[in-house]
Amino acid sequence: MKETLLIYDPQEQQTVNNKIIPALEAFSLKLIPFDKNRASIAPESNIITYLSDEQLGELVSGIMGSKCTLAFLPHFGMKEARQGYGIADSLPQAVEDIEKAKKGIEADLLLCNGRPVFNRVVIGSSLSLMSGSVSKNSITAFFEKLTGIFKGGKALIPRPFTIITEDKPPLTTAAIGIIAVLHSKSTFLSRTLFSRSFINDGRMHGLILAPRSIMGLLRFYIKSLFQRKNNQKLPSFIGHIKARSIIINVSEPVDFSLDNTLMSAKGIELLVSEDAFMVIPGRYLNVDEHAGEPSEMYRINRLPKGEAYLQEIVGKPLSLLYHASTEEFKDLFKVLRDNSKVNSSYLTLMVLSTLLATLGLFSNSSPVIIGAMILAPLMAPIISLSMGVLRQEKKLMINSAKTIGYGLLLSYLAAIFLTLLTPLHTLNEEITARIRPNLLDLGVAIVSGIAGAYAHAREEVAKTLAGVAIAVALVPPLAVSGIGIGWGEWQVFFGAMLLFLTNLAGIVLAGAITFMLLGFSPFQLARKGLFVSLTLVALISFPLGLGFNTMVRERQIAQALTEYQVGDITIRDVTVIQGTKPMLISVKLVAQEPVTTEDLERVKQAIQSKINQEEVQLEILVSIRR
Repeated sequence: MKETLLIYDPQEQQTVNNKIIPALEAFSLKLIPFDKNRASIAPESNIITYLSDEQLGELVSGIMGSKCTLAFLPHFGMKEARQGYGIADSLPQAVEDIEKAKKGIEADLLLCNGRPVFNRVVIGSSLSLMSGSVSKNSITAFFEKLTGIFKGGKALIPRPFTIITEDKPPLTTAAIGIIAVLHSKSTFLSRTLFSRSFINDGRMHGLILAPRSIMGLLRFYIKSLFQRKNNQKLPSFIGHIKARSIIINVSEPVDFSLDNTLMSAKGIELLVSEDAFMVIPGRYLNVDEHAGEPSEMYRINRLPKGEAYLQEIVGKPLSLLYHASTEEFKDLFKVLRDNSKVNSSYLTLMVLSTLLATLGLFSNSSPVIIGAMILAPLMAPIISLSMGVLRQEKKLMINSAKTIGYGLLLSYLAAIFLTLLTPLHTLNEEITARIRPNLLDLGVAIVSGIAGAYAHAREEVAKTLAGVAIAVALVPPLAVSGIGIGWGEWQVFFGAMLLFLTNLAGIVLAGAITFMLLGFSPFQLARKGLFVSLTLVALISFPLGLGFNTMVRERQIAQALTEYQVGDITIRDVTVIQGTKPMLISVKLVAQEPVTTEDLERVKQAIQSKINQEEVQLEILVSIRR
């Protein structure tokens, strides 16, 4: 049997004698204390180490290129190498892995400014949520890291980096930090983002962390906790460079951690030394003896770039919420500015959608009304008004208000004209549903406003705008109020107009808040517009609250009376007729014998007593059960 060198920490002589040597009885050992005979190691030696990370770094520097084979035992000071090479924490398990290995595999070594890296290099802020050991990936650890993020939020300040790789132009960007690893098992982040990465594939991975908000970091981390399979999809705030060498330059010295050892430098050179030595991997390290031809990767499209945008974010603490880039703001503002202008297409669609909605209302047809909702273009200028209110952009507010006003005028004219031509004068279900708004309608408007603003700010979800238009239903209330004018029914007009104003105020307020949370305006600038919008919503909420209380009361009455028995008579199909004084209730009475006038009076008295109402009117349908 070929002699195996056991290079050990001389400070742990007792542990070596009592535990290590007995555990390695299957090997022919030659004992070498680390600090005395390191220079006498011959090429192609088989070496088992019981060393700390620092000692192991010195050893590896001396044997690089000598084709020695290294195996590792879990020393209490070998935390980073243990993680990097997948070594078991248990001594018996580590020995078992060494005994089972038929031979070592060629392993690369990551060098940082010439020094060996066994696990990871973290440049800038540590971001323990991203760079922490995967072995501590638990709910408890998550909350500990979460607390640390908020406590250290002021330290999360983007700084400029210039990154140079082979065959690529220099990249200047701003980032919180950069993590460099040799393979995917080193950190939580690398394990989450890529799995086909090995210790012998000739390339390292540089992960550039450029989040736009603390919430973005937390959202990614929480999502990753429940992500079992790797989908190779990078979050929008992370750049990924896979290369043989990466040079990182900064204008001022930057702190970085090399395997948890703190250092500082203005320039950091990361280099992969291919086939540096042979290694016996631990049980937790995936290896591929046939890794194939090394490949490069350069995914940096979503990193901050451009001098103007970098000036906005460099040196400023990372915000809690998202901060929109200059390019995003310009693109969105151009769309909203165009949406705020009156044009023939907008006016034509307003007339057509109102005519369609009015016909649907008269025919009591929900599909026709839904078609009118989709056709209506009114949502666009209202969202533009939200941005104008948020940023106090007078021109945008005026143009949006004019566009909305012209649309209202044409809608009223179209609805009144069609109402005068139609001989129908009946409050059907579709019309009645839009003349008694309540707080639920305000909730619909607010959620729709959030969705509308978000869809405008995100191109990838813009297709959902049709769904938003259906949800908020802007044109049908206009059509109903126009019908009210045509009929001369002012209760119908004011009820439908209140619903429209509810939708308008709710969308403007919710859209403005959404744009602010998406980073399109600071709170200081948005404060005045938000206050005015909130005041209008509060004023509108008062009659809506009354309507909501009335609706709740009517539902309670219907629930209390359904299946209520008065003698042998059962009350069913209870409906409270809206807007009548005294209260009008439609009921169905089920009895086994014909119902007399006295029975009806007794039912009326029982109903008044049951719902604590002094006077009610009843519409009664009698059904005899035989």
